[in-house]
Amino acid sequence: MKAHPTAIIDPGAKIACSVTVGPYTIIGEGVELGDDCEVMSHVVLSGPTKIGKRNRIFPYSSIGLDPQDLKYHGESTRLEIGDGNVFREFVTVHRGTEGGGGVTRVGNNNLLMAYVHIAHDCQLGDGIVMANGASLAGHVEIGSYAILGAFCGAHQFIRIGAHSFIGAFSALNKDILPYSKSTADRPVRVLGANRIGLERFGLHKEDLDELEAAFRLLCRSKLNTAQAVEAIISRGFQSAHVKALVEFIRRSERGVVK
Repeated sequence: MKAHPTAIIDPGAKIACSVTVGPYTIIGEGVELGDDCEVMSHVVLSGPTKIGKRNRIFPYSSIGLDPQDLKYHGESTRLEIGDGNVFREFVTVHRGTEGGGGVTRVGNNNLLMAYVHIAHDCQLGDGIVMANGASLAGHVEIGSYAILGAFCGAHQFIRIGAHSFIGAFSALNKDILPYSKSTADRPVRVLGANRIGLERFGLHKEDLDELEAAFRLLCRSKLNTAQAVEAIISRGFQSAHVKALVEFIRRSERGVVK
């Protein structure tokens, strides 16, 4: 392991030999760092936190510290991070709480830009981009390949669907539909399918056309949500992505943005 002489590393940390640790970084007990991670200067890592391979952690990030929850009283909770993530400057990620399942999870290949905050018990998939200053309250779920614009704020317990695109400065207090593109209006509004992003991801034209038809029923018709879901089902769409959209709506507890 390459560690700068000014770094402070607890003997109870488990660090792979290929990890590099920059100046003035502090790594606490219970931290695990996988192969080829790069921890730059002035980073604080606290445990129990398990971090996979090839993660890059930029200066002044604080990862794995106690949750900001008044109900937390020192219980043993943890943070789990996958592979290939980038944590830019001043990112904060907190461990879980006993009442929220005890674990915060970050998947693989996510980009968390400067000043992003991920609170306790959040669950992130893979390939997510959170732009500067985007913040999640506790218990938020984000599906894979979602993109959150700068300074978005997510209310606790909401879900952000996979492949969704959310405009900057959005205030989110309901579930965001998967595959959707939304504005930063107050309240936030869904414009329809995130067609450009989905094309870049490689979805077939047939899937895109069916998703757009489903979003027209959800967001541009005079049907309420339940009626729109029934209309989508009655159309007999074959796309697995449309079926995933319907299932996401059915599972919603806070309601969905339309």
